[in-house]
Order: sequence, then structure tokens, then C-alpha cells
Amino acid sequence: MAEGNQKRERAGPGPGILLEGYRPVAGVADEMVDEAGNPRPVWRDFIAALEDLGPEQLAQRFARADQYLRDAGVYYRFYDKVGAKEREWPLAHIPLLIGEDEWAGISAGLIQRADLLEAIVADIYGDNRLVAEGLLPPGLVASNPEYLRPVAGVKPAGGHFLHVCAFELGRGPGGQWWVLGDRTQAPSGAGFALENRVATTRALSDIYGDMHVHRLAGFFRRFRDALIGMVADRDGRAAILTPGPLNETYFEHAYIARYLGIMLLEGEDLTVSGGRLMVRTVSGLKPVSVLWRRLDAAFADPLELNPDSRIGTPGLTEAVRHGSVAMVNALGLGIVETRALLAFLPGISKALRSESLLLPSIATWWCGQDQERRHVTENLDRMMIGPALSTRLAFEDDNATVLGASLDPDAKQQLLAKLSANGGDFVGQEAVTLSTTPVFADGRLEPRPATLRVHLARTAEGWVVMPGGFARVGDTLDAKAIAMQRGGQAADVWVVSSRPVERDTLLPAERDGFVRSIPGSLPSRAAENLTWLGRYIERSEDMVRVLRAYHVRLAETSDPDLPLLVGIRDYLEPFGIDVEAAVPAGLIANIDSAVYSAGQVRDRFSPDGWLALRDLSKTVHQFAATVAPGDDATRAMTVLLRKLAGFSGLLHENMYRFTGWRFLEIGRRLERAIQIARTLARLTRDDAPDGSLDMMLEIGDSVMTHRRQYNVRSGRRTVVDLLALDPLNPRSVLFQLERLKAEIDLLPGRGVAGHLSPAAKEILKLHTTLAIREPAEMTPDSLDTLAWDIGGLYETLARTYFG
Repeated sequence: MAEGNQKRERAGPGPGILLEGYRPVAGVADEMVDEAGNPRPVWRDFIAALEDLGPEQLAQRFARADQYLRDAGVYYRFYDKVGAKEREWPLAHIPLLIGEDEWAGISAGLIQRADLLEAIVADIYGDNRLVAEGLLPPGLVASNPEYLRPVAGVKPAGGHFLHVCAFELGRGPGGQWWVLGDRTQAPSGAGFALENRVATTRALSDIYGDMHVHRLAGFFRRFRDALIGMVADRDGRAAILTPGPLNETYFEHAYIARYLGIMLLEGEDLTVSGGRLMVRTVSGLKPVSVLWRRLDAAFADPLELNPDSRIGTPGLTEAVRHGSVAMVNALGLGIVETRALLAFLPGISKALRSESLLLPSIATWWCGQDQERRHVTENLDRMMIGPALSTRLAFEDDNATVLGASLDPDAKQQLLAKLSANGGDFVGQEAVTLSTTPVFADGRLEPRPATLRVHLARTAEGWVVMPGGFARVGDTLDAKAIAMQRGGQAADVWVVSSRPVERDTLLPAERDGFVRSIPGSLPSRAAENLTWLGRYIERSEDMVRVLRAYHVRLAETSDPDLPLLVGIRDYLEPFGIDVEAAVPAGLIANIDSAVYSAGQVRDRFSPDGWLALRDLSKTVHQFAATVAPGDDATRAMTVLLRKLAGFSGLLHENMYRFTGWRFLEIGRRLERAIQIARTLARLTRDDAPDGSLDMMLEIGDSVMTHRRQYNVRSGRRTVVDLLALDPLNPRSVLFQLERLKAEIDLLPGRGVAGHLSPAAKEILKLHTTLAIREPAEMTPDSLDTLAWDIGGLYETLARTYFG
């Protein structure tokens, strides 16, 4: 037996340091301890293991988990009066533990509910029996903003409306689980659940290893296989549709796309042609036959749905109507998230399926019916009153939902008058009393309210339930503090078995055959962002090299009016680089732009690459506030140069050599060629100040090479020969053009009948012209012209591949 297990046996049943101060809330169920304050069976070994570690070691372990999340770049976007901000992922370090047998009951109830919701939405957009037979009030459908008339009567291409869903659960004081809300529109949390699991097991790896906790990977493998299996056309492909980087859960969209190996797209990446949904790629338009929608349906098509949408694809509804794309989930599914629908689910379940709900909903009454409205008004003090058509949970919606008991007499009378006049606009729901789960705060365990979000996915064999989930835990004992936008935390959920569980992964079994897949088509927008990422990083490196050369000389002379330094200031000024600041705003802006471009293609970025880029950004911002000109700035630029080189090295050595890498490389080479040619033109003029040529060699990182190559002092021709015309110098302009020619020749062809593409023709002309030039011919004017022409090559690439 492992040492940890021996210690747990010695710990015995008595309370330890952590449990000694734990005080469950009176009248509220607690997940960890029973009414007598003793650990529940599923928690006993876990608590004993925590007690063995003690508060100090637990704090150290949880700090490592938080560091992992920071390193991985996990964040949640929230919004306040100022605007959007990124919040570090708020992990509640103690997982929520649920026994396997209890989980089996939860799973059965949620599978039943998912099938019921599928039947309801099929009826609403189909025969409308529920309305015709009085099981669903017509007003809850006809006046519902989530009811999308353009897709009424449209049968989904894949045969089902609902493919992935989530349910928000809460446990009441009596121990019963209740469904607080259904999430069918674009449910989030699955990707965050994976990161919660990784971070939590980093902190508690020994405990996790000793306990039989069900793995999550099998859920994602089966759903990935189901998505790919839905691709009906041989030339079709599956993709995830995201609202973009400004969405609060964009990290998850990119994470899931990378984890499953599925293309991540924004609305502008797509177009509809001939009734088919197509993605704009660098190889032309390619069909998309399965689209996992991660944005609200109304925003998916500005042509037929919400005309104010700037994130959708015009004509998407027509493609759905045409049956050329299977939508995951179908457009219009938001209607079954409506809060008032909870009041009718029990009756609909009995009518459609002849069965009662295994997991009941939170008690709900629609006030558009006389008897229900009277019940709500007579019991107002224990009711939450909110909008009938809201899709938010009651305790999240504090701007529109009120607790009757909290109202003063005047406010209560006003609310009763509204219920009497417009009862159909409101629902009453039992006030939520959520169970509590432990969190680690200030070295001890404290109870906090929690809800459980469970994810389901449809596969060829039926629904599969993620064995675990995503628990939202309050920052305080107020249930409203559970919401992530209000500072709530997220916890892992462990489904614990009494016997060993299967160690499932995304990898195929050894006995399975495989075919090496060709990397998928690269969306034009992704190619453009990768190109600009390469350009911004290379431009930043050039700036850092120039600034370091400047500050070295400033430190040596302490004379900012030295002609060479004046010349450098004049050279940099048009590019927004003011050397009066040790770390100019222009440099910071370039690095921030690199972060932005990388953020647009997070699904194509390794975590290490993203971490290196964020570290670079953090460093340059810190230096801006602390670094002084001269020696201090010289050292700072050296640090930035190392970090830039580290980031570039990660990309160059680790990134798969597919089309995306080629555009990144093209961006780097374009920018390096432009900057070297432009700086050469400035520092090799006849009237350039003394020391200009040596500075040029330093900026071009070619001082040692020049000494080896030429047995003379640096002169204009030797510097031009080395930095413009030497095909073996990785810093020369000609070297960049050779690399550009090689990469452009391998891009998807845009030529016709064997002719070269416009970009291939242009780079061939540039390369040939420069290759036959002599140093004496490379005048400052010709170098400026060369830089301009290389910049024009980008415009040709943009017209060919990014348009």
C-alpha cells in the first residue's frame, strides 16, 4: 500500500485541522459533510489525504496550479462599465466529489431530458402539436425572441436539432438535485472543465492517482468522432464557429478546436455559394458540411436573422435550409432555454413520452395562467419573480429578477400590479437554496454555494455524458456570487468509483489502423494573421536592435547630440519611435500587435508559443515603466532580443511545416528584407555620420561575419555586399528573397494552366534583379526602391490569398 494510503488509515475518522473549523450553513445541504459534520463516504479518503498534507503544503500546491493556468494562458473575459477585460482563470482548488452511483442517476435523468428537449424543439419548428393540444401556450412561442421563423419547417441535415447541451444543476436542502436551467444555444464550460482537471491534478496528483476518478478524454474522443462522422461529403469538413476573440469564452473555443483538431472559424471566414456553406481559404473556397456553432443563433446570419450582427455569415440560414450543412446545434434552439418552459416540461414529458422527469426542474409557475398567478402572488415572499422569456438563471439575472421577500411594501404592491396586468410576462420560481461545497481560503476549508454544469454530446450510439463537469462556486455565501461575471470561481468535478476506471485518451488504440492526414485548408483570415504575426515580431526585433545600438553609443558618449545619434532619431521618428523614452511606445505597440495577431489564431498556437509571446509582452510593458536611457536601456534591449529570439525559435523549430507556417515565415522574411534594405539606405549614404557602417553591421548582427569575410576595415561596399547581396548571410536582403521565393513557390497555386502566380512572378523578378547586382550599383536610392518593391510583394500576396 502506498505511503499516502497508510497515513490516511492512521488519520482515522476524527476531524483534523481542516475539518475542525469547517462550519456548514444551517439548513443548507453540504456536499462534503453530513448533518452531524462527518465527511460523507465519497469524501473520506480525500479529506484524510488533505489533512496529511496540511494547510501550508496545500497552499504551495494550489499556488502551482494557479501558476500552471497563468502559464497556459487560461483566462475569462468579463465586462464592466469600462469595457472588456481579461480575468485570470479563478480556480476553486478543491474539486467537487460525486459518487459513481449517484452520477449514474444524474446521467439517466439528463439523457431523458436531452431527448425531451429534442422532441420539443422538433415539434416547435415542425407540427406544433404542443401548442395545438394546449401543452404549451402559443404566446411563449410566437412572441419569443429565440423563436426563429426563417427556420420553421426546416429539418436539420444531420437528422437532429440538438447535438451538444449542458444542464445547470443545484442540490436542495433535502439532497435532491434540481435542474436550474437548460443550456442548448451554445453551451460553454467543456473546455474549461478540461483545464480545471489538468490544474487540479497538477496540485493533487498523488491523491488523484489513488482515487478511482473517471477520465474526461473519452467524452471528447467520442464527440469528435461523432462530428467527423457527420461529414457527409467527401470534400466536406467540420469546423467550429466562434464569435471571435472578444467573446467571454473565446479561450475555450480555441482550446477545444486545438484539442479536437478541428478548424476554428469566424463568420467572416465563411460565405454561401450555390446554397453551400464555404470557407475562404488560401486554396480557394472549400465546403463546410458540419458547423459547431458557438455563438447565439440570432447573430449567425445578418441577412435573415439579426440585421445588426457583425459576426455572422450572410446566407447561412439559406445553406441550412438547403440541407448542405449540418448545424451543431441547430438554429433556433435557444427557445428551449426559456425560463417559462420549465413550468410545462413535466406535462409535456408525460404527453410525449408517457414518463415523469427523473430530474425535476426548479419549481416554476408561468403567471399567464390564473391559477398559477394566484399561487405566485399568495406565496410572493418565497418566490423569485423574473421575465418569462429570459434564458438566464434567476440568481444570475439580478437586474430583472427580484426576490419577493426582499421588497418593501410599495415595491411589492407595484410588482403585484404588474403581475395582475401583464402576468404572461413573468414567471415565479422557488427561491434557490443551493448546497455548499468546500473551498480553500486563508489556510482552511470554508463552505460556499455551488452549482454543477453537466455536458452531454450526441454520438452514433446515443447521448454520452461527460463523467464530471464544471462546478461554479461562489466567492461568498451569496448565491449571486456564483456567476463568473461577478467573481465566481470554477471547480473540477470528480466522479469517484469504488473500482479502477478505464484510462481513456484521445489517442487511437495500438491495434487500430491509421492514415496520416494532410493538414486541413488554411482560412484566409488565419493566413493573414500569421503573416502579420511574422512581420510584427521581425519589425520589433529590428527596432530592438536599432535601439540597443543607439543606447550603447549614448552610454559611451553621454552626448545625445552626437551626429550619429541625431541621425538615428531622425530615421526612427517617421515610424513612431521616439528614443527619448528608453522603451518607446512604438515598440510596445508592435509587440501588442503581435499578441493581437496571435490571439486571432489561438487554435493554431502551441501553449509554449503563446506563453513566450505573453511573457515578451509583459516584459516590455514592465520595462517601459522602469528602464532609463543608456546602459539600463541597453541591458533591457538585450533581454527583449533574447525573448524575441526565443519566441521565433519556438515557432521555427516546433511548428508543423504546413501552409500556416509558410505564411508566418513569409511575413518574417518580408519584414526583415524591408528593414535591412531601408536601414542600409540610411546608414550607407555618402553623408552618413562617422560610425554609421559599424552601427549597420551591429544592427544586422553581422560584425563577426564581416571580420571573417573581409580583410579590410568596414567600407560601404563591403557592408552592402554582406547585408544586401550575400546569399549565405541569413541577415542579407538576398537571403530573405531566396527564402521568400522558396516558400511562395510552395503556396497553393493561383496560376492558370501552368503559369506562375502573380506573387511567384514578382518574387522571381525581385530575386533575379538583386542577384545580378554589384555592390557599387546598390545606391541609397536603389535600396529605398528595393524596400518599397518588397513591400509591394505583400500587397500582391494579400490580393491573391487574403481577399
